[in-house]
Amino acid sequence: MNVSVLGCGRWGSFLAWYTNRVGHDVMLWGRPGSKNLESLRLERKNEYLELPETIKFTDSLEEAVESAEIIIISISAQQLRSFLQTVSALPHIDEKIFLLCMKGLEAGTGKRLTQVFKEEMGAGCHVGVWLGPGHVQDFRKGIPNCMVIGSDEIEVTKKTVEAFNSELIRFYYGQDLIGNEIGAATKNVMGIAAGMLDGAGYSSLKGALMARGTRELSRIIRAMGGNDLTIYGLSHLGDYEATLFSPHSNNRRFGEDYVKGIPFTKLAEGVATIEALHHLSEVYDVELPICSALYAILFEHKETSKVLVDLFLRPVKFEF
Repeated sequence: MNVSVLGCGRWGSFLAWYTNRVGHDVMLWGRPGSKNLESLRLERKNEYLELPETIKFTDSLEEAVESAEIIIISISAQQLRSFLQTVSALPHIDEKIFLLCMKGLEAGTGKRLTQVFKEEMGAGCHVGVWLGPGHVQDFRKGIPNCMVIGSDEIEVTKKTVEAFNSELIRFYYGQDLIGNEIGAATKNVMGIAAGMLDGAGYSSLKGALMARGTRELSRIIRAMGGNDLTIYGLSHLGDYEATLFSPHSNNRRFGEDYVKGIPFTKLAEGVATIEALHHLSEVYDVELPICSALYAILFEHKETSKVLVDLFLRPVKFEF
């Protein structure tokens, strides 16, 4: 099967490596002038992995989309809408399957990424999400993990799971698109909170963060029409080890560096997701104490340690 991966950063290059590894003809796209793409063309490797000769490179979006049956998109969540406005003008897009391999919510609107996709690409286009735990560094060493693929169209889910399932990544069918998308996006938020606890010397509170974080996020999923149990699945709770504890997690490292006053130069998608959750909390009238605390720290510049202590040491109340 012909597969194109749009986006050649850390995760995009891994997706090209993986989908080629499981037997597909793969083309990896990067924007014209992309330093990542030029480096891969010259050396066929980045700081995470080496790409085989069978993977093709292109900076032509039309070539990448036209040549593939399944198109994987791996770019910043906040760039998705503007990017899709370009993709939507290409021919034959309603014949393709698109998989969104990113975790986030649109900051200004709180919309899920499949909602953004449908608005820009049209209801006739086929879209799914590829979500769940795992780091490039671990997969490259052959350490397996479990992930989720889901769509509103069961045939899209079945076809993509069948195409990409392997001993390295065991895929499950995502049955609740709302819950999986919200869960995947908000695990980055909990990752930032975990990093802040690490940076402030309160790492022992990460257990409380896990317990309380899942509870409050299940409420917003239920309010939005999803299954509140999905938060306890692979897209969210299943990703906690890779996000709340791993040294490889950009979101956890961002939170720790923020508390320590260290500049952070990589992408931490959870920051924009905090802004989106603040909006959703107001729209659905759902209290999100942890998300509100992070919003106060990052967007209202409140003192980190005090906000975190006040959050976890609130007046005595029943746990459930």
